Amino acid sequence: MKTTTTARRRQTMPRGAKGAAALSAIALIAVAGCTSGTSDEDAPNNSSAFTTREVTDGKTEFVVVTNPGDGPVLSYGKDSGIELLTEEVDGKKVAFKDMNANGTLDTWEDWRETAQDRAAALSEELSVEQIAGLMLFSSHERSQADGLTDAQKEYLKDSNLRNVLHAGASDAEATVKWANAMQAYTETLAAEGTPYVPVNFASDPRSTAGSGGYNAEGADISRWPSNLGLAATFNTEHTKNFGEMSSAEYRALGLTTALSPQIDLATEPRWLRVGGTFGEDADQNTELAAAYVDGYQGSEGEDQWGPESVNAMIKHWSGDGPGEGGREGHTDAGKYGVYPGDNIAAQQQAFLGSLDSAAVMTAYSIALDANGDPKFTDRTGTAYDQDRMDQLRKDAGYEGVVVTDWGVMSGANDEGEMFGMAWGAEDLTPAERYLKVLGTGHDMFGGVNDATHILEAADLWQQKFEAGELEEDAKTRFQESGARILTMFFNPGLYENPFLDLEQSKSVLASEDKVEAGYAAQLDSVVMLKNDGETIAAADAADWKDKTAYIPRNYNTGFPSAFGPGEYTEAPSIDIETAEKYFGKVVTDEAVTDADGVVTSYTAPDLTDVDVVLVGMDSPDNGGNFSNIGHDLENDTWYPLSLQYRPYTADGEHVRKVSLSGDILADGTKQNRSYFGNTSKIANESDLDAFERATAAVEATGKDIPVITVLKAINPVVPTEFEGTSDAIVVGFGTSDQALIEVALGLYEPQGRLPIQFPKDMDTVEAQLEDVSKDMTPYTDSAGSSYDYGFGLNYAGPITD
Repeated sequence: MKTTTTARRRQTMPRGAKGAAALSAIALIAVAGCTSGTSDEDAPNNSSAFTTREVTDGKTEFVVVTNPGDGPVLSYGKDSGIELLTEEVDGKKVAFKDMNANGTLDTWEDWRETAQDRAAALSEELSVEQIAGLMLFSSHERSQADGLTDAQKEYLKDSNLRNVLHAGASDAEATVKWANAMQAYTETLAAEGTPYVPVNFASDPRSTAGSGGYNAEGADISRWPSNLGLAATFNTEHTKNFGEMSSAEYRALGLTTALSPQIDLATEPRWLRVGGTFGEDADQNTELAAAYVDGYQGSEGEDQWGPESVNAMIKHWSGDGPGEGGREGHTDAGKYGVYPGDNIAAQQQAFLGSLDSAAVMTAYSIALDANGDPKFTDRTGTAYDQDRMDQLRKDAGYEGVVVTDWGVMSGANDEGEMFGMAWGAEDLTPAERYLKVLGTGHDMFGGVNDATHILEAADLWQQKFEAGELEEDAKTRFQESGARILTMFFNPGLYENPFLDLEQSKSVLASEDKVEAGYAAQLDSVVMLKNDGETIAAADAADWKDKTAYIPRNYNTGFPSAFGPGEYTEAPSIDIETAEKYFGKVVTDEAVTDADGVVTSYTAPDLTDVDVVLVGMDSPDNGGNFSNIGHDLENDTWYPLSLQYRPYTADGEHVRKVSLSGDILADGTKQNRSYFGNTSKIANESDLDAFERATAAVEATGKDIPVITVLKAINPVVPTEFEGTSDAIVVGFGTSDQALIEVALGLYEPQGRLPIQFPKDMDTVEAQLEDVSKDMTPYTDSAGSSYDYGFGLNYAGPITD
């Protein structure tokens, strides 16, 4: 299959013929600040000529040009010196930006040309140094309120970096001012021989309702379920709507590239990143990945690039889910992906079905086969693995941008590096790593702010070319990547309109239609697994206004990571303030803490007057991406990840006594990473304590008070420890507490179904193969329901369609 990034869509304004037949007249005129009337907003211009207006965000002043008809909106800094070129097309005067001040409408300045043609033309004008800067994707920028910093100016100017990762909050005021200031600064860097390149801002997912960090709940942006929650709706329209609405909000924040969707197949249930996937069914994953990409890369409901389009970056080729025992590829403990079922084709399926995505991010892990040998020629991570990259570039014919994941270009032992995930390439020098990764077909390097080593690699490349070891010279190779990268700038019209109107951004972010659509998807994603005796039945909000609810408290001890010691957190298991909107009264536990704020005991209240118990439980917490989970570094021992809360000792018959993965040691033998006989480490065992405290308090009353378990899942869970004494169980995947409460109280009939199996026990988890879907024995509850893929209840019983 061979496709290009625009194979399935056209430009917002169709490319016009360049001959006299297409033009009523040609008037190629340089116009400085030309005003042909004024426009109050960037609405379609139905007049016969473009209009201009001046805009300020309170810090940066810029000019907005509204072209007539379908012509794109243009913007440029008021003091940038950029002039306008005009042409008369079908009787309408349209404007273009003369971004190199040569008085000529060059191909790359002409918004009627295809993104590929514009990018190729501009790439030919860029030096190797400038293209090296385009190959950089910045480290995480989290403090937009600080404005444009000296460090940012340094990498924009000295390293020509133009791809910036926005990892801060979705705050319109701070983000718009920061983004505009950066765009204005890059305009000042353009000069003769240094063509103008704006900034491509990017972001990891920031719209998930039930997450923390810059994804924290709030009124700043619409909130949706996680990818796994979107899969749980079994309704592709929610994913398409999410892509369309989220991309509009991204553009309002200046974001033109989404580091998503994550389409790794969730075949290993213990993997930490299951919650970011579309689940474990390859066909569903493929369908949802395509809908997501179409939604993001389309604009205003149309399958075409336009002002609401965002480049989608599918990740992580060729599937980073099958880490042995669920260990995570960000760390040494999880750097190996294993394929005991020889099922890599299923891992790749969704990627091969979404090759019109603008970009692909590659995986961290080294691929091993059922014998623990390299599955391909190289015992290296994907970025360095020529065979896996040939599958993408040569076999699949992918012509878009390929990006390494963050930290892949650094070795674990490199001096001064905080992270090092150059798995299998640690012994290479930095320049040799860049040379190798450029050779595998990559274009960009995640988390790198300095072009020094890329330029060193360019020299090495040229040396090999001159020695006859490579077929093309360094400049040609760099221009190939430059053209691909610049296509991501031209696709969404970034060259035309890089600046943000603060008031317009505010009107787009968290607009009523988007908030409602996101919340509707949240509600549809909630899965009801158990409903004993119609514990949950259709109700009105008024039915609960005079009722009392009990919500227990719990804590999480946290895990140390590369960022520091583990963080201890303690709170009610469901947000009390949210619950109080539905109940007349909400009660919780009394906590006794020590001098450090650590809980030493909880006491449940008297539940005699309580009408319902809601127990929030998170998936068993095995640690974070940077916690090196699975490996106790102090004792150099390996331990199992677990899907249950109480300690799990891995001594069953299906536990590998010799691991498939392991480093090759100095004596030529392979390290054994088996965790046989060792015990899990769970940071939130207190969740189960809270559940048991609640059920004991109910029993003490002698009353039949319903206990509803509200599971906030990012992985499958073994339900044995809580199902039997739960009257009802509802599950949310990245949803808000409000959506979970409304389903639990019968205010919305559940529609969701499991996008992953919930296993019977840890023995079946150990027996399953890391790269194979739906190969566990599902849990069967006290009502006889099997918690298999696709299972979910509504009020009438199992959902069948």
